[in-house]
Amino acid sequence: MLRTFDFEKLPIVEIVNEIIIDATKNRASDIHFDPNNEDLKVRIRIDGQLIDYCEIPELYKKNLITRVKIIAGMNITENRLPQDGAIKTTLNGIPLDMRVSSLPTNGGEKIVIRILDYSMSIQGLEKLGFSKSNYNKILKMLSIPSGIILVTGATGTGKSTTVYSMLQRLNKEESNIITVEDPVEMDLAGINQVQVNSEIGLTFANVLRSILRQDPDIIMIGEIRDDETATIAVRASVTGHLVLSTLHTNNSLNTIERLLDMDVERYLLAASLSGIVSQKLARRLCPSCRKKVATTMYQKHMFKRNLGIDVNEMYVAGDGCANCMNGYNGRIAIHEVLLIDENIRDAISNSVKKDALRKLVYNENVHTLLQDGLIKVVQGFTTFDEIIRLIELDIEDIIVDKNEEQKKGIVIDNTTNTNTNTNNTTTANQNNN
Repeated sequence: MLRTFDFEKLPIVEIVNEIIIDATKNRASDIHFDPNNEDLKVRIRIDGQLIDYCEIPELYKKNLITRVKIIAGMNITENRLPQDGAIKTTLNGIPLDMRVSSLPTNGGEKIVIRILDYSMSIQGLEKLGFSKSNYNKILKMLSIPSGIILVTGATGTGKSTTVYSMLQRLNKEESNIITVEDPVEMDLAGINQVQVNSEIGLTFANVLRSILRQDPDIIMIGEIRDDETATIAVRASVTGHLVLSTLHTNNSLNTIERLLDMDVERYLLAASLSGIVSQKLARRLCPSCRKKVATTMYQKHMFKRNLGIDVNEMYVAGDGCANCMNGYNGRIAIHEVLLIDENIRDAISNSVKKDALRKLVYNENVHTLLQDGLIKVVQGFTTFDEIIRLIELDIEDIIVDKNEEQKKGIVIDNTTNTNTNTNNTTTANQNNN
């Protein structure tokens, strides 16, 4: 546990404030209040990992939950239904913007506070960890006057940060930009932002229909959640608008398949799709205590197979220091950026099989998430184990018994293309696996 509190002397108001301030100072993204029969366990998520923070005794847990719900503007008398709330305040000079969610469980109400951090969005696209080639592809996407750009990934992978950074770059005096979001996560000067409210019929689809009558140049949809929203978004992009949105898919190929499953007409999707940015977040190595180790045969095989290079040493997490948590400090995004070309458009229109579409998508100009992650391992930003944990490997990349493979050695295909280094950014050719 990181903290203990004197519940007999400190009022609940101060304890809640301390928990939030501590979480913020430790760069936490979420605070979890987990109820059970004996107490209320508080955990905070730092760099994607939940760690125990403190325990609230049974006597005080109801008061603490009530306090959180009060400052979040939630109904304190309702504990049978899920609720959503928000907290915007300043504690000890720290401006805070948080989203609060409650969920009834067998042990009581579980509360999760998400701490929103917009610092990366404000810094711009160039600070989001894109390789030079991926960054240039995104700039090309944004220069196209109409079409749809999708940022994809699981919940909590930084999709909103990337989309807001794109909006910041597109936000110019001559452009009319309108967003439809649920919720509006960051107030952007010069941009018209609409908050969805399903209870009164203000849904994504209804707002989108109205937006198209507002003479927009650029439309941002917080998330494509259903068939109707997907269809309207695609049709809007075909009629001369640049549309940005997010989708919960793992990679570029899955994104195309998902949109087709949402009953988007093939000819419309082929005509409208400009690009796909898929991303995940990996824990960033602490530069103060990281250390170098020799790579194993299995790791050498993975680098050779996916990047075409021989890697004999790599960085791993250190024992931890004053600047980090267990050898990690913050997170870094790994990306897969697909700029749609005419070959892919024709393949979508002509209903080509998945294997053929895969070869077109993952050509020599596209780094997969695995490749981009391994590149960042070579550069010393994260660890091999972190990338393998995040990304589902192809069957060819999985070796059942690594120890046995190390004993007998692994034969590396010498015909694999070799990468080049440009401006300290490693680039690698895609093997069509």
